[in-house]
Amino acid sequence: MKLTFCAPCIFGLEGYCANEFRFLGLENVRAENGRVLFDGDYTAMARANINARYAERVQILLKEFRALTFEELFEGVRSINWADFIGMSDAFPVKGSCLKSQLMSMTDCQKIIKKAVVKSLSARYMLPWFEETGEVHQIQFLVMNDRVSILLDTSGAGLHKRGYRAQANGAPIKETLAAAMAEMSGVRANHFVVDPMCGSGTILIEAAMKALKIAPGLNRSFAAERWSCVPAGVFEQERARAREKIDRSASFRAEGYDIDPVALEIAANNAEKAGVGDRITFARRDIRDFVLPEGYCTVIVNPPYGERLLDLQTAEALYRVMGERFPRASGKRYTVITPDDDFEKLFGRKADKRRKTYNGMLKCQIYQFY
Repeated sequence: MKLTFCAPCIFGLEGYCANEFRFLGLENVRAENGRVLFDGDYTAMARANINARYAERVQILLKEFRALTFEELFEGVRSINWADFIGMSDAFPVKGSCLKSQLMSMTDCQKIIKKAVVKSLSARYMLPWFEETGEVHQIQFLVMNDRVSILLDTSGAGLHKRGYRAQANGAPIKETLAAAMAEMSGVRANHFVVDPMCGSGTILIEAAMKALKIAPGLNRSFAAERWSCVPAGVFEQERARAREKIDRSASFRAEGYDIDPVALEIAANNAEKAGVGDRITFARRDIRDFVLPEGYCTVIVNPPYGERLLDLQTAEALYRVMGERFPRASGKRYTVITPDDDFEKLFGRKADKRRKTYNGMLKCQIYQFY
């Protein structure tokens, strides 16, 4: 069955997500604001779920249509062949959002969509009601500018949940964003990466997994692999394919520092679970004592801010210290993410490149210095 898939992603990462999907051999990849679309079968779905470093999830885009009334919404949803995906006993909860449209009641849209799906399934299965005791098929909807998107989530837990981060320190960076920062920094198999404020180690772990070509979803499960409509063995075949691509011969190594011994212990445990514990060294050190290692080095850091800081003065003092400890030098590259618009002024020099993005709900900028 040929399907259209939608992979939502963090604002600003659409290009990275699209390039990754093209590299994976997915068909008709096209980037839009906040999402990337591609076409394919269930094998493509499994491949995207297992290998996507930057996407938040993989959804089947079932239909898009214009709706100004609840009747138009109902008929648009009812016309979808829901029985192609949902079995007689499967659960099909509905959730979504409404933005800048005639239909602005999320709860009313939710009820109408649920009723339309039941109507469609009843006609196929000749049943008046459904127990919904089977596998979950999460239906998602977006009503924006009077245009409705109806989607079926195949991932389950968000793709940023790789499975290695059972514990984290306060306000950790999202794994998908950390992976994108490693890509922006040009991390490759032979790189040496340092994070002088590593927290629970997410940036270094994502950099190591990228360098060793370890698929981020290799050790987790997905909602769709329990669906009866998905051919048996599809996910296991793609996992085997991903395992074959792992490159343990890569010379990548990394060092992570932090002042919090508890965070360092968490980071070391996370790295072991991710399968990169032998590539990263963690040690307790204050940023004020940070000394750049000799030779080529890539520094990637998510300095404390927001709920991870006590006050603005502390943040400003920290950025000045970073400017002193991260000098312009041959073979050294720095990538820093922060929501502070005055970062460059406090750091002491203009970034060579800047990108806008979000870390959770916080609007940030990624600054790069060469």
